Order: sequence, then structure tokens, then C-alpha cells
Amino acid sequence: MHTSTPGSFVDQQHTPHLELIKAEWQIAADLSFCDVVLWYPRNESYQAIAQARPVTAQTTLPQDMTGTVPPASIGPVLDRVFATGQPVTATNDDIAGPPGVSAWPVVWKAQTIAVVTVHQNLVSQRHTSRLEEVYRQSANDLFVMIGNGTWPAQDSKASSTSHGNPRVGDGLVRIDAHGLITYASPNATSAFRKLGIRDAVDGRQLSRLVTNQLDANMPLDEIMPAVLFGRQSARVDIETRNTVLSARSIPLLDSHGEHFAALVLLRDITEIRRRDEQLISKDATIREIHHRVKNNLQTVGSLLRMQSRRMKSDDARQALLQAMSRVDAIALVHETLSQTMEATVDMDDLLNRQFTMAVDIAAGSRSVSTQIQGSFGQLPGHLATPLALVVNELATNAVEHGTGPDGGMVSLVIKRTHAPGQPHPYLKLEVIDEGIVDGVEVTATIGSGLGTQIVRTLVESDLHGSISWERQLPDKHGAAGTRAVVSVPLDH
Repeated sequence: MHTSTPGSFVDQQHTPHLELIKAEWQIAADLSFCDVVLWYPRNESYQAIAQARPVTAQTTLPQDMTGTVPPASIGPVLDRVFATGQPVTATNDDIAGPPGVSAWPVVWKAQTIAVVTVHQNLVSQRHTSRLEEVYRQSANDLFVMIGNGTWPAQDSKASSTSHGNPRVGDGLVRIDAHGLITYASPNATSAFRKLGIRDAVDGRQLSRLVTNQLDANMPLDEIMPAVLFGRQSARVDIETRNTVLSARSIPLLDSHGEHFAALVLLRDITEIRRRDEQLISKDATIREIHHRVKNNLQTVGSLLRMQSRRMKSDDARQALLQAMSRVDAIALVHETLSQTMEATVDMDDLLNRQFTMAVDIAAGSRSVSTQIQGSFGQLPGHLATPLALVVNELATNAVEHGTGPDGGMVSLVIKRTHAPGQPHPYLKLEVIDEGIVDGVEVTATIGSGLGTQIVRTLVESDLHGSISWERQLPDKHGAAGTRAVVSVPLDH
């Protein structure tokens, strides 16, 4: 069977509507107890660009049809539906198609752009219950709306893939044009009981039933009435003191666009809401911890600064200033992390500030300028502290040993690159000093000092990378500085 990349040939004008169908049609598959396949015309034939299997029944098509051309038995059915814009079902057409297969047009802006086939499992057929009758009728209503171009609604405020969104199996209520309940599934009845509704619900108005259970002091979502009357395709949360239900409505429209009924899906999301609140609370706690750690470190930095002013020894004063710079570097990281809980952090503002701050502290009263080329971009948060300390140490070392009495220039260059033979990207950062200022050679010392030891440990142990120092060749002015090069893999 010929296959190719599904969807790559689809007209871009049609893509948004087809994507909307694929996002919503699991509801139709579950209600119909059938597999559904979306066919798009290609090269005088068709290709399947999506398939959905029902959660409520055994699949009819165990092999995924996506990317395939239709079997010979289905081709004439697709041609007929695409040409006429009318569905082909077992009850309304005499086309010889596979048993249990019906087809519906997908209409967009009054034009048939694709075809949906519905594949029923004939082997598992049995006596239909009231639930199955309502489900199949509701699925048929949705397929008719797909053929009329009215479902899924373009302005829908609900998505079947969103977090906590109700599904068919969670509970279904069918209401008429006046909002009166004509059927409630067993799971929907259970959901009503959790709200405190114990009596039979058939024939009662859904909106009144629900709102009577709400706490009068709690604010009412402005779209709740429209959802519970089935007038708007949207989702709303129904909250009581002990229970939270998610309700999603799907208005059912006839061929004239008139509202004649609606489906309301219900799901108990009490536990989901509780876990979300726990995560929010945990995130807030973590942010507060980062904030307090930052404050404490800034206090330590201030104490070190005060202590350094009392030092009579220049070496002792310089050592305290370096310690203060390292503390400030970690404090800056915690300040950044306190403002976000994302898995990745935009490192540019953090590390550029750190580089500039480290140069200013190390320079003291001298005039040392900075230059930054490239971008760190988004990086995992766990890299923030070691990278900040590495930048701090390299910048401090470059100023102390790579600039003269009158100052100079220290540069930071950032690149993303691939090492030869390695599939994963590397972050490469370079700190460069001028080396010779006013004819005096002041190239950075590459030895076993504390700063060098700190950098090596951070790069090799924390960042799993490598570091090297390179002597630069003299330029036209005779300057020959030092280039510290750090490579950090971005896949660990």
C-alpha cells in the first residue's frame, strides 16, 4: 500500500479547519463507537491524513490508515461524497461499499474539502441500549454538522485536548432547545450526585439544577448559563465546596443553522484541581525560597564588602572582593529563578549582567570596557549557577591579568555549535582579554590559582564540559591576549 507524509500536500487554506476537526473528532468516534478516518484528495485519489479510534468500543481498523490511499472498495464512495457533497450511509444510498462503512463530506465555506469515513464494528453488534441509541444519534448529529460546515465551531472556547477537559466516557447529558434534560448517562448521573442532586433529572432544566447547588457567595462564571443551556461551544468549571465539575457544551444545529439540542459533557476534576493547587502552592514556595536565598546572599555580600574596607592588606581585601563577587553571582541566579518556574531560563539577561558586574568589580577604579557578542538563549535552569560562576571567574581573571593600569577591553563571545562527530549541540563561550596595553604584556595567568580550580571543577563536574586557554597571535597593534574557551554539551 502506497504511503507518504500525511498532510504535507494539504491546501494551507484548509489546514486550520482540518486541524480543528482532528482536535475535536474523538468525541464523534466515542459517540459512534466507530473508527473515523479523514481523507483528503490527492493525485486523482485520496490519502488518509488522520484516524481516530473509539475509547468506548473495540477498534475496527487495528492498522493505522494515516498516510495510505483508500482500498478499492472505498474509492467510489469517496468520489461520490466529494462530488455531490452528500453523505453515503447504509440507509440512503445503493453504492456498493464495504459493509458498515459510511462517509460524510467535510465542508468549509460551502465547499467540500475532504471526506470522513465511519467504520462500524459489525462483529461486536448486539442489542442496543438506551445509552447506545442516544450516543449514536448524537454522533450522527455531529457528522451532519461536519457536512454542513457548522462543527467544530470556529469560535469554540473549548478544546478536547486541553487539561481536564471532559470526555464522552466521563458523563454525557443531552438537552433540548430549551435546556431540558432528555438523557443523562450513568456517569453523568454520578456527577450530579456529587453536586448534591439526588432526584431524577430527566425533563428538568440543567441550568437550574446546577445553579441551585452553587454557593451564593461564590462568583458565577459569566459563560456558565450559555454552557448549561447549550447555546455556546465552551467549557466552564462548576465549583461547590467539595466538588469541581468540568462542563463542556456542544450546540447541535440543523441544516438551517437553528439550535435544536445540545450535548453537555461532564467530568469530575476535583482531584485534578486539588493537584493543580498543590503544584501552584509548591511553585510559589520554591519561588519564595529562591527569593529568600537571594536576600540572604546579598546580605552576605554586603558583609564581605564592609569587611574588605577594614582590611589593611591589599591581598586580603582583594580576596574578600572576589568572594563577594562569587556570592553576588549566585544571588543573581536565585533572583532570576525566583521570577520563573519554567524548565528553561533565558540566560542572556542573567549572564550578561553577571559578566558586566564581575568586570566592574574586578576593575575597581580603572576604566575597563566590555563587549558581548552572540546569545545564550534558553537553557535548562540547572545550568544557571555553574555558568554564572564560570563567567564570573573568567571575567575577573581576564581583568586582573589581562588589562593594564589604564584599563582595557574584555570580551564575551557566545556561540552554539556542533562538535565534529557529535549529534548534540554545544554551547561555546569565550572570554578574551587584550594582553598588551601600552606596550606592557599582561597576558592572563594560566595556573593553579583558586579561580582556575573553581572554573575547572564547575566546567568538568557540573557542566560536563571542557575548558582551555589559548594565547592569541599579536594583531597589527602588537596586542596578544588570552582566550579562555569553554564548551558545554546541551544534552545532559
